[in-house]
Amino acid sequence: MASDMERETDYLVIGSGIAGLYFALEAASHGRVTIVTKKRPFDSNTAWAQGGIAAVLGDDDSLQDHVNDTLRVGEGLCKRKIVEGVVEEGPAHVRKLAQLGVDFARNEDGNFDLGREGGHNKRRVAHYQDATGYAISQALLAAVAKHPNITLLDHHIAVDLLSMAKYGGEEACFGAYVLDREQGSIVAIVARATILASGGAGKVYIYTSNPDVATGDGMAMAYRIGAQVSNMEFVQFHPTVLYHPHAKSFLISETLRGEGGKLRLADGSEFMDDYHPLSSLGPRDVVARAIDNELKRSGADSVFLDMTHLDADFVRNRFPTIAERCKTLGIDIAVDPIPVVPAAHYQCGGVVCDANGQSTVKNLFAIGETSSTGLHGACRLASNSLLEGVVFGARAAEAVRHTELIRPSRVAPWRSGNATDSNDAIVVALNWEEVRRFMWSYVGIVRSDKRLERALRRIKLLRQEISEYYWDFKINSDIIELRNLALVAHLIIDSARRRKESRGLHYTLDYLEKDPAQARDTVLHQSSGPPA
Repeated sequence: MASDMERETDYLVIGSGIAGLYFALEAASHGRVTIVTKKRPFDSNTAWAQGGIAAVLGDDDSLQDHVNDTLRVGEGLCKRKIVEGVVEEGPAHVRKLAQLGVDFARNEDGNFDLGREGGHNKRRVAHYQDATGYAISQALLAAVAKHPNITLLDHHIAVDLLSMAKYGGEEACFGAYVLDREQGSIVAIVARATILASGGAGKVYIYTSNPDVATGDGMAMAYRIGAQVSNMEFVQFHPTVLYHPHAKSFLISETLRGEGGKLRLADGSEFMDDYHPLSSLGPRDVVARAIDNELKRSGADSVFLDMTHLDADFVRNRFPTIAERCKTLGIDIAVDPIPVVPAAHYQCGGVVCDANGQSTVKNLFAIGETSSTGLHGACRLASNSLLEGVVFGARAAEAVRHTELIRPSRVAPWRSGNATDSNDAIVVALNWEEVRRFMWSYVGIVRSDKRLERALRRIKLLRQEISEYYWDFKINSDIIELRNLALVAHLIIDSARRRKESRGLHYTLDYLEKDPAQARDTVLHQSSGPPA
């Protein structure tokens, strides 16, 4: 029987982005679902996604074309069967999102008005203006709120996963310890299956397009209980984030370039023709490196995304969210070139999963950006992320249907021991800042052996400090996030050190060429990777 410090559910979902919400709606037909999200439900990478969701929805497109584009951008590390399955299943899920109330843009014939983004050879991005993620979140949350089998706990943050191995049993997960951020209490939520849908880790870098919640919690917690993670070195930097002191890394969607926007230097000259045949619509890794190179070469603060040669009304109407945000900063995107710089955007690696989202730990699933499924390989094709969320959300919902609860007879309540309330919170703030700054400088768009060794020395010292702080003081959301962030940083550094080549998003000055012998995943486990 559950105590006051223990709750039970069939499926525990950690995260409220597209993957977690879609899973919940699919799984609620055969079990009780509890969703925990550490701030408000809208605080997710999904809600911030502007461009759209990629799927074969046009008459001039084909499944094979989408597969080929994904494989090409993935630089030899995509799993073909995974790619083919996701691409094949994707269109039905996009149509289901429309049925749930997502008001995707339509043309005069009533068909999807499809956009084009970097790396795509066809228009296949279904969108709602330039706020697709928000529209999807809105529709999914409305459906979740109406479902009697779904409970959503906001302002709750997972502390650690519950593992049978800690009770002398097999390597299996049966839920998580969860902190109520408002009450300060910690409860064990026991579940037949635990689903990590907590998004990425963009906040490991000082410059990112991600919201504050993107601290790699799912990846860190999974690694700590023995799950494998892979390809953590492949961090995608979005080429175009608004450069302005008051913009707080506001994303400038790739769809602007898909509609004809041109990347230019301060003197007005285009430069992407020198880097890729698709020019400004090249893959994100190529465009981000090109911008980084031009900024370092010239010493300029930014490059510019120019829409001024396009019809002004079209530009403002097609991108109302971006136009309004830029307008508040004195930029008219139909008249003024937009200053942009790259920023950390998407984690292509994560928790190793099979075709249904099952991790290497029994009854622990990972879906969406938290996972490493083989879809993205060494570089993600634009707008395949939301697609992955719905496909694997649905697959995992079916896979958990017959899971059996594996749990101890009694779950140990969370104990703080001799920990006291902290009177030195500045330690957390300073360590948080230091991790993010040296990750940007040493483990960013361009890397080298020397930079990675510097980063390794620093992360080892910082993680030791963070561990001491974590056990000496009563925990709160800040120290939970910092602990996770530092572990994810360590995993990224360790993975990058192991890849002695340049491939996709991992570009190193010491190994400039791609090595066919290294066309394999970088897999880390507690027995082979950094200490948990």
